Amino acid sequence: MPVPHDIAAETELWDAYAASAFKDDMEPVFNWTQYAGHGPGPELLGQPASALEIGCGTGRAVAYLAQRGVKARGVDLSPVMVKQAGERWAQTSAQFECGEVLDFLAEDTQTHDAVYSIFGAAWFTDPSGLFPLVRERLAPGGVFVFSQPPAIPGAYGPQGMYKGGFAGKAMFTYRYSCKPAVWERHLTRAGFASAQALVIEAPTPGHIGTLTVCAVAD
Repeated sequence: MPVPHDIAAETELWDAYAASAFKDDMEPVFNWTQYAGHGPGPELLGQPASALEIGCGTGRAVAYLAQRGVKARGVDLSPVMVKQAGERWAQTSAQFECGEVLDFLAEDTQTHDAVYSIFGAAWFTDPSGLFPLVRERLAPGGVFVFSQPPAIPGAYGPQGMYKGGFAGKAMFTYRYSCKPAVWERHLTRAGFASAQALVIEAPTPGHIGTLTVCAVAD
């Protein structure tokens, strides 16, 4: 059974996160993993003419692609995040839009060569609803790539997550965790021609790795 997301409450959570996410010295950057300079870069997207980041956060990856000639868009649930990203990267051609990802993908008519998520909406949205919509927004041969922490062994499906520890106002959302093979099945069932999920090991042995999933539309 799908968990009941409270979109208004989740918007408040991400608005609160936006207040601390932007740094004065931020530069455009594209990292799939949580470790700077570690792991693959934007080459996982191929050479797209257009790309959409779902759950774009601060927009650093969108700005990075825009600086390299990609028609780059980002969508995020938080109006505070979108406003700040638009202001921060105004000198680039990056476009930022506010919306709940399922509604946005259902209503938007543009298609893209690549859709991607870096610790973003693909982590926080039920894949049974998200993946078919992503597939519809991809051009033939387009790619969908996302990264997030791998599942904790034995903890699969929707996982509740509080913001900022366990004190203060109870703001929470849900994130989704699966084994790599299960992510691949979700994607092929959603109509993707192929999918590959793997865990990139952390640069320090024993530290948390990064799940990276790549799917190709037919």
